[in-house]
Amino acid sequence: MNIMVIGGGGREHAIIKKLAENEAVTKIYALPGNGGIAADAECVDVKATDIDGIEAFAKESGDIDYAVVAPDDPLAMGCVDRLQEIGIPCFGPVAKAAVIESSKVFAKDLMKKYGIPTATYETFDDMDAALAYLDDAPIPTVIKADGLALGKGVIIAETRDEAKAAVRKMMEEKAFGESGSRIVIEEFLTGPEVSVLSFTDGRTVVPMISSQDHKRALDGDQGLNTGGMGTVAPNPYYTEDVARECMETIFLPTMEAMNEEGRTFQGCLYFGLMLTENGPKVIEYNCRFGDPETQVVLPLLKSDLLTIMQAVTEQRLAEVDVEFSSENACCVVVASGGYPASYEKGKEMTIGEMEGKTDIFIAGAKLEDGVLKTSGGRVLGVTSVADTLEEAIALAYRNVEKVQFDKAYHRTDIGRRALEVAKG
Repeated sequence: MNIMVIGGGGREHAIIKKLAENEAVTKIYALPGNGGIAADAECVDVKATDIDGIEAFAKESGDIDYAVVAPDDPLAMGCVDRLQEIGIPCFGPVAKAAVIESSKVFAKDLMKKYGIPTATYETFDDMDAALAYLDDAPIPTVIKADGLALGKGVIIAETRDEAKAAVRKMMEEKAFGESGSRIVIEEFLTGPEVSVLSFTDGRTVVPMISSQDHKRALDGDQGLNTGGMGTVAPNPYYTEDVARECMETIFLPTMEAMNEEGRTFQGCLYFGLMLTENGPKVIEYNCRFGDPETQVVLPLLKSDLLTIMQAVTEQRLAEVDVEFSSENACCVVVASGGYPASYEKGKEMTIGEMEGKTDIFIAGAKLEDGVLKTSGGRVLGVTSVADTLEEAIALAYRNVEKVQFDKAYHRTDIGRRALEVAKG
């Protein structure tokens, strides 16, 4: 069986490694992949957003049996729709379902309409109206660009001046392009954050093991927001009682709401949650596997990923067992110095032999004459699995020291808060 995976980051590398465990898989193509993924798949130089190019490759190859569309942009652009039209079954939502991530306004309005718990909010497409609203809005507040912005279109404003500057940055300066033409201004919630990825075929929702992301660039949750500097799984804040409440008040109602809207969601639906004093609330939806959450969730998946994905595509998820290990996982992201602002590329990497149950998921690297060099801000993730969270964290950090390149940096406190909770 030949599979095509759309995307080229650490998330895609984790997906590819897991798919390759199925003995029926003979070949995996990655479009575009990266220098690290090249060790596990055949990389094809077609951008994930080049929908015409993806379709053309699929037709020319003539041997694609299944496709996994992983990133948000091609999903929102209708990549799954296009591949389905030429007879290729896919894992991932069609464009009209991917709107749950590609439009924050749609997502917030959906939650309001169907009573799904979330922060109170207002939406604006007029900058002056947004600025006037901020004269009396509670502070701190959260400003969100409506559209996709590489995970960076959310600004937490601690003061009124910061909030107004964020609005101008999005709506006037177009820092996120047309994604900031409409914005959401919402209530600032407090509490532990939890990421829950879920498989859903529109009839059944199967949550994966929970995780905790670390978005800020620097230790102690300081610095700029990033695409994610590390993760741990499971998240100790996400107890069985919380899981039951989320299933009843958030997961099932979201699936049913999308069905009611004629936007049946089939794929991986990501729930970004905050456990507030008033119960779990949705911070955001994503229409795909999270990055770097995938890098800790999939290594703990005991069931076969391809079997689950095909069941989602064929709307028979209820017939498949989805089982996770009772172990713990920690992923530490190694980034280029300066990320998420400006950073240098082309740094030669050396990666020593990993110890224990550890995977390297390459996110931003290229191969030049057989040498792996940096090509992105988040370069790779080191994921270690162990019986306890404490052991997984320690193992990941021992292995991180074996990754070397000029100006490499990583946070030193991934999992620290989770470990404090786990220890009681």
